[in-house]
Amino acid sequence: MPQPFPNLPPYLRGRVVCLDHASRVLADNPWGDPAHRDLHVLLPPGYDVDDRRYPAVLLLPGYAGTGEGMLSRGLTDISIASRIDRLIHGIPPDAPAVGPGAFDDAGRIDPTRGCPPFIAVLPDCMTRLGGSQFVDSPAMGAYATWLVDEIMPFVDGRFRTTGRWGVAGRSSGGFGALHLAMTRPGRFSAVVSHAGDMGFDLIWLGDLPRAVAGVQAAGGLGPFMDNCWRPQRWSPEHFSALMIIAMSCCFSPDMDADGPVPARLPVDFETGAVDFEVFELWKRFDPLERVHDPAAQDALRQLDLLFIDAGDRDEYLLHLGARRLSAALSDADIPHIHEEFPGGHRGTAWRWDRSLPLLAEALSRQA
Repeated sequence: MPQPFPNLPPYLRGRVVCLDHASRVLADNPWGDPAHRDLHVLLPPGYDVDDRRYPAVLLLPGYAGTGEGMLSRGLTDISIASRIDRLIHGIPPDAPAVGPGAFDDAGRIDPTRGCPPFIAVLPDCMTRLGGSQFVDSPAMGAYATWLVDEIMPFVDGRFRTTGRWGVAGRSSGGFGALHLAMTRPGRFSAVVSHAGDMGFDLIWLGDLPRAVAGVQAAGGLGPFMDNCWRPQRWSPEHFSALMIIAMSCCFSPDMDADGPVPARLPVDFETGAVDFEVFELWKRFDPLERVHDPAAQDALRQLDLLFIDAGDRDEYLLHLGARRLSAALSDADIPHIHEEFPGGHRGTAWRWDRSLPLLAEALSRQA
């Protein structure tokens, strides 16, 4: 964020709506997580002026993140709501938050400035294990089904949408965007994956020693699971342990497993021995594996935009995964945009300024 006061004046902003959504498919999930979820919807500037319809975009946060968290503003970052307001008005992020904006004389958005307006939808996919990876799993919950079969129709029924949807996310949210696009053909017209999880053979092995240390510090897997939310401050080892357990429930569920986790685990938390057979189960979800599936390829070919990127020093080596995915997409003649930028895995929210206008333009072409 290049300035301390980025928010536009109230008369230039869109409207943030917080709804309560009662889910059918999340009821009775194995962790007892609530089926009632906050759903934040960002209506674009000008929404209340006339009766025009807008495309909609699911915005998915990374692991341990929430849709609500994307609305926060800090010393070095701008809220996603303010960022979208500026993009729609065509006001650069480093420009002062003053001026007439991009309205025409009737109070409607001037389409000659800024990106096309859209409705942004920020779901809460948090779980007791810190995230859901936006997949369906008996050991976690039916989060993909919730998003596509419940949240999207819920929004379509309450707001003036065109019926055209995009999905975008970063880190685990970027994985989720690709996962939904490849497994729910025809439901999305544009997809953005910022540093999405891929190349599972590279990104998860480094977390295993820290995860083992986190579990052992708690006195074993049972005590860790019983007390994982009690620490006031989480160590990196504690965080890694919860993340590996969450990935296990998402990618290698086993409802008959012994112990407190209904999944096959990729590591023995007592000895540190790695179970590579479990990693083979995880790889079924890896975008680098799934992209070779003809059905997934057909789903991606239907898109009007497929955008992937990563920083060239990503700590999880996701830039290497993005390079491999781009090569596979090119081999399959699937149109896409692949970009690599200077930076690592964190502090990359500014990349929304690049991707969201492309996404909005793609969704508006046939709206």
